[in-house]
Amino acid sequence: MKSDINIPAEARSSRGKNEARRLRAKGLLPAVLYGAAQDPVPVAVSPKEIAKILRSKAGHNTIFNVTLSGGESTPAMIADWQNEPIKDTLLHVDLKRIDMTKRVHVKVPIFTTGDPRGVKEQGGLLEAITREVEIECLPVDIPEEFRIDVANLMIGQALRASDLNLPESLKLLSGADAVLAHVVALKAEAEPAAVEGAPEGGPAPAEPEVIKKGKKEEEGAAEEEKKEKKKK
Repeated sequence: MKSDINIPAEARSSRGKNEARRLRAKGLLPAVLYGAAQDPVPVAVSPKEIAKILRSKAGHNTIFNVTLSGGESTPAMIADWQNEPIKDTLLHVDLKRIDMTKRVHVKVPIFTTGDPRGVKEQGGLLEAITREVEIECLPVDIPEEFRIDVANLMIGQALRASDLNLPESLKLLSGADAVLAHVVALKAEAEPAAVEGAPEGGPAPAEPEVIKKGKKEEEGAAEEEKKEKKKK
């Protein structure tokens, strides 16, 4: 989706970890602008502006203008980005030039709407399986999202990528059989047996052999003791 956002970019002559640290210390974000059959250009941009785009509804599918300090202005998208693992701040971003006359491949998020009948009437559970699908289209036709209505799903039923009602300008690249969402039955917990180690309602397990043997030895010793008393 084309937006009116303009991101100023400052060309940088050097690259590397030290240069990246110096840029971040100045409040800038190291970036690379590439694509459209042109040479890649190392640039520095505002991390706040990039973060704002990533948090927007269209997210990384947003098309915006990148204006270089030398005068070049080109439509671009965020192709990739790297975050600091602890603070989650942006460390680097790749910006891809976009030719507005050529079709592009993008991934579009999927959201569900409605309460499935299989949940309300049958006590099932709705599971969202696929969070995004890949499509091909012109840059101006990139949708922000897809919404699928799951209200009529019963237990055992699913919506697949082929169920998406795509306009003719969009081509589905993800597998048509990919499950987007389905309703499943909740697993019932097995009831514990009445006697551990024995089937329910059956006889109690036999007494261990070691116990039987001990009892026989005790009974034998008692008989011997009685015989000894009679002799006396």
